[in-house]
Amino acid sequence: MSIVCTIAWVHGRVQGVGFRYSTQHEAKRLGLTGYAKNLDDGSVEVVACGATDKVDQLIAWLKAGGPRSASVDKVLTEPHSPSETWRDFGIRY
Repeated sequence: MSIVCTIAWVHGRVQGVGFRYSTQHEAKRLGLTGYAKNLDDGSVEVVACGATDKVDQLIAWLKAGGPRSASVDKVLTEPHSPSETWRDFGIRY
């Protein structure tokens, strides 16, 4: 099983709608580690680490719009080599 990390920036109406918590729930369901964090520009940064197929599933979920309360305009992603490791998927403030 190949382990990868991807960083994503999710743009649209994604703050104040429970987006980070829904992302955390989905990531934990998939067995991923990392975090979701609101950014000053109104987007959400998501770092997801785990099995390639599970990370791909989370990114597909983000691109499909995430939770019903959100409105995703675009998702930008790139491979990521974090300087830290996580034991679970958290919310950053």
